[in-house]
Amino acid sequence: MSFVGLAVVAGVLVGVLALPGAVVTGNAVATGVNAFNSLPSYLQITQPAQASSIYAKDGSANVKIATFYTENRTDVASDQIAQTAKDAAVAAEDPRFYTEGALDISGTIRGILATTIGGDVQGGSSITQQYVKNVLVERCATEYSDAKKADACYAQVTAVTPQRKLKELRYAITVEKKYTKSEILRGYLNIVGFGGNVYGIQAAAEYYYGVSAAQLDANQAATLIAIINNPSNLRIDLPGNAANGSANGYKLTKARRDYVLRSELKHGMITAAAEKAAIAQPITPKITDSVNGCQAATKYDAGYFCQYVVDSIKQDTAFGKTVDERYDTLTQGGLKIYTTLDLKQQKVAQDALSAYMPSTVSGLNVGASNVSVEPGTGQILTMVQNTSYTQSASAGAGSTAVNYNTDQAFGGSTGFQTGSSYKAFTLAAWLEAGHTLSEYVSTTQHDYPVSEFSNSCVNINGTPDWSVANAESVPSSMSVLDATAESINTVFAQMGKQLDLCTIRNIAKAFDVHTAATGGTLSSTPSSILGVNEISPLTMATAYAGIANGGVVCTPIAIDSITGANGRSITPTKTTCTRAVPTNIANTMAYALKTVLTQSGATGVLANPNDGVDMLAKTGTNDNAEQNWLVTSTTKVATATWVGNVSGSTDFYDTYINGTYGYNIKFYIAKPILQSLDAAYGGGTFGTPDATLVGGSSYSSGSSSSTSAGAGGSTGTTGGTSTGGTSTGGTGTGATGTGTSTASPGAQASGGSSGGGNG
Repeated sequence: MSFVGLAVVAGVLVGVLALPGAVVTGNAVATGVNAFNSLPSYLQITQPAQASSIYAKDGSANVKIATFYTENRTDVASDQIAQTAKDAAVAAEDPRFYTEGALDISGTIRGILATTIGGDVQGGSSITQQYVKNVLVERCATEYSDAKKADACYAQVTAVTPQRKLKELRYAITVEKKYTKSEILRGYLNIVGFGGNVYGIQAAAEYYYGVSAAQLDANQAATLIAIINNPSNLRIDLPGNAANGSANGYKLTKARRDYVLRSELKHGMITAAAEKAAIAQPITPKITDSVNGCQAATKYDAGYFCQYVVDSIKQDTAFGKTVDERYDTLTQGGLKIYTTLDLKQQKVAQDALSAYMPSTVSGLNVGASNVSVEPGTGQILTMVQNTSYTQSASAGAGSTAVNYNTDQAFGGSTGFQTGSSYKAFTLAAWLEAGHTLSEYVSTTQHDYPVSEFSNSCVNINGTPDWSVANAESVPSSMSVLDATAESINTVFAQMGKQLDLCTIRNIAKAFDVHTAATGGTLSSTPSSILGVNEISPLTMATAYAGIANGGVVCTPIAIDSITGANGRSITPTKTTCTRAVPTNIANTMAYALKTVLTQSGATGVLANPNDGVDMLAKTGTNDNAEQNWLVTSTTKVATATWVGNVSGSTDFYDTYINGTYGYNIKFYIAKPILQSLDAAYGGGTFGTPDATLVGGSSYSSGSSSSTSAGAGGSTGTTGGTSTGGTSTGGTGTGATGTGTSTASPGAQASGGSSGGGNG
């Protein structure tokens, strides 16, 4: 009956519009009813664009670190909106909301008649009609990414024409049939604009008063509803609106607020005493900015991590088929994105790094970064660098958008030469070929013709001869174990001569190592043995986590879980775990790499946290220490610390920064970070190394004590002929026993020109 009645009224309006100045007859009304009923009636009400939030972990709590939106809106349930706001909206916008149908009949007739005789479309809109109009406007914003199409859509749905008004009425009648009054009021309060980029009662309450929609008092609620009437002139965050003549400021807004309060009193929604008290209050906003994007995350030293999350979403088809669709999901989808970031450890890492590497160094373009990853899950726990995060094109010194920790595709740089931290992959190839840690290798050769190397992947003929030097004086031969601890270049060059360079590259690739600039193929020339490939710190941390994880590498991830606006989970791309090397190889690698921190004279002892937690490590420097690395891992956390040139060629052997010797900065940064991570996450004991790959009586047990005994001192001579030379040499059976190595026992000689043994 109500619907038929409204249709008849609408028919009268159609007749008036069709026959202005004429008497509306029954036929005209009937024609009008038919015309009205033929208008589109079904309005698909979809979720309005909502802000998405990124969260990080602070102990057991989740902390919001950034918000993303095209429209700053958070959709809330009816019971999350204070009754004060509901009453204020009804009193001011549609006092007959609960008793009438979809149309404010008298107001609508008044408005359309005014339009017919030459005025504007004006007044008379019920809350339901306003809701319909806002839904149509919102649809233009969300359905069209092209600005021109969105503007054309907006012009159509807001056109000052009777036809547009009638279409809204038709939609409103259907909406009233489908939804309850409570649902319509909730939808209206969640979609309506409150000035600028603030939409919906929740975002308005947070922005203007720093409270939730459920906490709004009568004064605050009436003020926010007042803003709806004319957001540009009545919003309370603009100095111009504050200085409009009132002693308390916001004269126009206060006048409208007081009207709202008086209307509430008139309709029995508020007591006289409450109305009087609220009117007596000045308008005192507490503007609480909601920074759009990752800039907000800088409060937690997490701007670069935040951007990594954003770039991960842009590349993940779980969020849409195209990059634009994925970004729209982020900025409009109301996502709650729970990340892997540990805020407590993030602060420790940032403080440690900033203590030794400032954001700018006069005359130099140098930087530092540190990132930590969890073995077995790939979860990124921390990500810091010395500069301030910004996306501004006019950023000053010490600020950049470039993330030193990540690949270029994820907002990063083109990477940095890793130096000797790449030697871990030569070590893996050495062990897979059946060689042992106790084999002695010559250190005396320094010039290497390319003809002495083999590469089954690519033709390296024509590659220039390779000149190799050591950073210190060394004996004429050393065990591979001692050479690993002390990072002796000529030993690893000699090892490379006995291996297929393609195998070294393929093992690195199996550990998910790739170039930072393109994610592509690694160089496999002889010099690549000493780390000439430009790789990101995150990639190196991931690889070393794979060593600590028994040879299983897991790709890095920054997102733990996501909840959509509808409460349903969205599954982001998960980590992919694959076996890079057999377990016995990984355990033996870990056994050797532990000495980098523990052996006297080893290259990484300055960073040893000395807390009893098993930790493997490898340092890395390129020529003149222009790039400096320390990569470590326990069974629980892997880290990569990089210090070096962003551009230019500063020699860190000859540079002091804030009074600290440049080459050692990486150790001083890393040590407190490692201590804190160990205290928080602990760490188990690495798996037992393969005795046949360790080789030699002094190395056979794999215990900490035997490592110390076999490793010897800084000269690399401890162990002498009892563990090296011709007495052991290795049987080549360790890798063969797993069925993964192509080497046969005794098939390959081990030594160089003055050391080593037989196969």
